[in-house]
Amino acid sequence: MTTAIIGTGNMGAGLARALVASGEAVALGARDPAKATALAAELGALAEGGGIAAAVALADVVVLALPYGAHAETLKLAGNLQGKVIVDISNPVTADFQGLAIGHTTSAAEELQALVPGAKVVKAFNTIFAGLLGAEGRKGKVLQVFVAGDDAGAKAAVSKIATAIGFEAVEAGPLSNSRFLEPVGEMNIQFGFFLGKGPVVAPAWISV
Repeated sequence: MTTAIIGTGNMGAGLARALVASGEAVALGARDPAKATALAAELGALAEGGGIAAAVALADVVVLALPYGAHAETLKLAGNLQGKVIVDISNPVTADFQGLAIGHTTSAAEELQALVPGAKVVKAFNTIFAGLLGAEGRKGKVLQVFVAGDDAGAKAAVSKIATAIGFEAVEAGPLSNSRFLEPVGEMNIQFGFFLGKGPVVAPAWISV
């Protein structure tokens, strides 16, 4: 299965490297196709890069590795998204990273779903820092990825991706639970960058 990753920043590149290292094919897309092509060349035969619509066309699962504020404009360049699984990894943080721009009664993931009603949006990876996406950053520890969405098949596909790169996929309920997951992502940012833990921490739910 080929996974499309839109965005070549730290999260997009980190996910792409982790997937390729696990033997999974990726299609990289960016507003500047040259950036996606260069990253694909670095990653080797399992990766190809180009424009956003080209990457989307090659995959059933599309990861938007982008800030929340970039969703709407990017989707205009994505082509046909009907039936696609779209993974939202964003946290709608304020410019100073001290709060959420939206929340409580909606979420970034729900707003994204409203923009693409024919697609199946899944929330995942929003509590994982980029440096932890590769196995080398986790030092043998298995971290949790919370997977929320309204379509069971879509959640299963995203859980398979998370498992393939060494995470524990945790069923997190309907897409509306993104209203709770996104504040957890913001709290993780607080721990990582403002409370001295560094970008090497991740939340987990543990049974006792």
